[in-house]
Amino acid sequence: MAQASTTEVSPTVEMAGVTKHYRGGGGIDDVDLEVVPGEVFAFLGPNGAGKTTAIRLLLDLIRPDAGRIRVFGRDPRKDGVEVRRRIGYLPGEFGLYGRLTARELLTHFAHLRGGPPWPAIAALTERFDVDVDRPLRALSKGNRQKVGLVQALMGEPALLILDEPTSGLDPLVQQQVHDLIRAAAVEGRTVFLSSHVLSEVDRVADRVGFIKDGRVISVTRVADMRARSVHLVDVRFMDAPVPPELTGLPGVRLLASGDRTARLEVSGSIDGVVAVLSRHRLADLAVREPSLEEFFLRLFDDEPSGAARPEDDGAGA
Repeated sequence: MAQASTTEVSPTVEMAGVTKHYRGGGGIDDVDLEVVPGEVFAFLGPNGAGKTTAIRLLLDLIRPDAGRIRVFGRDPRKDGVEVRRRIGYLPGEFGLYGRLTARELLTHFAHLRGGPPWPAIAALTERFDVDVDRPLRALSKGNRQKVGLVQALMGEPALLILDEPTSGLDPLVQQQVHDLIRAAAVEGRTVFLSSHVLSEVDRVADRVGFIKDGRVISVTRVADMRARSVHLVDVRFMDAPVPPELTGLPGVRLLASGDRTARLEVSGSIDGVVAVLSRHRLADLAVREPSLEEFFLRLFDDEPSGAARPEDDGAGA
């Protein structure tokens, strides 16, 4: 996956010291980010962490309490029309005019933007298998999400801002979305992706920013994130206790054990664990990636919310 260099090109998205607090609590604090052309940047965090707030600030749907925001080098507040003309946006909750068909809605949006022509839109609706002539209120959640994706992608905008883009989609359609996101980056366009799905980020992103309690606590390249990734291994042996050589392997930590059961945390490759297990009779074996919360706890359990980690690449927070 190609890595964009933040030192060679002007950033598409800049946030410097951006803070937004809500009266009832929540928001973001002192966020610094840069995203450059040709890059897929994923904003990753649990629900309520501040991902959607950051997106709304970029679009000038809400205003910051402090800090500086630039999109395409422009102030989205002063130059909002010019900025938004170059953006394709999919909100986390995509509202629709239920009485309209997808064809009518997409044609309306295209006219507002001054294009694209219907044949270009139809290429996307056909790719996603959208029924363009049924009322939107009659479509399933997944099909409404596909309409939202088409309206964001059509016209090949210079910046795609996608808030949980694959929510409600089946795996085949998710793969189509991932392919289009990567294709946009290859063409030199910029993608700002909000997600809470680690596997999705791993497939499409170049860099990822982790946000927790409104603060960006790390910005790192996905390749570096993979190098620090862990697997959780649950194993139950048929008729023998847990072999001691299992927990003596490099990168293996015993989390829990019983008479014939063990839960292991494995950093890096699991080849050594598999080699040991192959010499024993197993009643059950499960290998999984940690949940987002488990991943956060492992990476940041010793870090205060606002602290930057030493492996941050310096291009973001």
